[in-house]
Amino acid sequence: MIELPFFHGLPVGVLGLGSSGLAAARALQASGAEVWAWDDNEDARAHAAERGIPLVDLHRCDWQEPTSLILSPGIPHRYPAPHPVVELARDAGAEIIGDVELLGRAQADARYIGITGTNGKSTTTALLGHMLQLCNLDAQIGGNIGLPVMDLAPAGNSGTYVLEMSSYQLELTFCITFDIAVLLNITPDHLERHGGFDGYVAAKKEIFRRQTSPRTAIVGLDDETCRALHDELAAAGDQRVIGISAEREVPGGVYVIDGVLYDELDGRRVPAIDLYEVGSLPGRHNWQNAAAAYAAGRACQVDGAPLAASIRSFAGLPHRQERVTAIEGIAYVNDSKATNPEAAAKALASYPTIYWIAGGRPKDGGLEPCLPHLDKVAEAFLIGEASESFAAELEGKVTLQRCGDLATALAAATVAARRDGKPNPVVLLSPAAASFDQFASFEQRGDTFRRAVEAIPGEREEELV
Repeated sequence: MIELPFFHGLPVGVLGLGSSGLAAARALQASGAEVWAWDDNEDARAHAAERGIPLVDLHRCDWQEPTSLILSPGIPHRYPAPHPVVELARDAGAEIIGDVELLGRAQADARYIGITGTNGKSTTTALLGHMLQLCNLDAQIGGNIGLPVMDLAPAGNSGTYVLEMSSYQLELTFCITFDIAVLLNITPDHLERHGGFDGYVAAKKEIFRRQTSPRTAIVGLDDETCRALHDELAAAGDQRVIGISAEREVPGGVYVIDGVLYDELDGRRVPAIDLYEVGSLPGRHNWQNAAAAYAAGRACQVDGAPLAASIRSFAGLPHRQERVTAIEGIAYVNDSKATNPEAAAKALASYPTIYWIAGGRPKDGGLEPCLPHLDKVAEAFLIGEASESFAAELEGKVTLQRCGDLATALAAATVAARRDGKPNPVVLLSPAAASFDQFASFEQRGDTFRRAVEAIPGEREEELV
């Protein structure tokens, strides 16, 4: 747990009592702060109270007392409208910050690596942490990946925090200047929380705030928005800028061509690893993740050979193209984290013959990013609120079934894959939609898929296509 002695004896508001809010409240309480914790959800309040967290109704308290409000990142503070408690705190002059800001103030001497982007953040964060740990660096991962930063151990001046940073968290973090900042990609997402695409891009750019040499910016070059940001940073010349790509050569950068990751950071092209040999990182999008993590490892002054060796042992993350098993020649892949069409498109590009389970609560923009990959989809099985809108986009382009729920879709996909007898079939849950119509979270959706797959009778096989 991180100690926060600068709040000793002071009242501090904490709004939002999910995992990060609870961890912040516990750390503040252990540091002698007067914690005023609140969540608009009664069950969350009860859960916190059972754990000894003091509750104060922040809608009705005297905001002249607390100097700070620790805000959970999922709670709006600007768009589409500030939460009422945020307005009360702001009107009283209280600072509004997130838990990562607390970490930065408490552990000012540590090295910080921040990783952001619309897709791939968690995989890149976990991969880089794995690589650095195997290379004998004192590295911890946390942030948006699901590990509250207040539950990390103190790093002092010899340790490194590898933090997945959402756009929400970046807007609530002010004191950290990342020693290494990684921006993977930007595609439209969460636009209602940022007042539009320009606001979303501005939030992502905060990962580079105040960076000067010898700090390093690592930027993906596989989308137009990030290419423009890379060129803007390189032209300014404030920090070292490294381009990475899974699609093209990058002079002086790290890139992947035909599955081979090349290191050109020292001015000569060195093949580092064939990523086709790494089963936990399938597809071009994961090649970009690997290039980013490798470049960040090199920016930590680690040699390429041990970094490449550590990539080979990476097991991958749950719900992100997670292989569940293969049954009678059919592979089952849980990509429940693909809550938007851009993420689902990356999965569709990764397998040759797909029985695609898609749907949930749809996001704005439709399935357009997925459409170029429909040649790989043998049949689609639609679930949830998105069934009709997805069917309208896919009708005439691919065979489809409206299945309603996940269990029905999985059974139908299994029947179709066995019936067709096509080579290398994959039953892929990659919903391209949020989970909240039928599940509490993408994790619950993925766990449900995994349990259902494990219950399918048949001979299990070792190899995934």
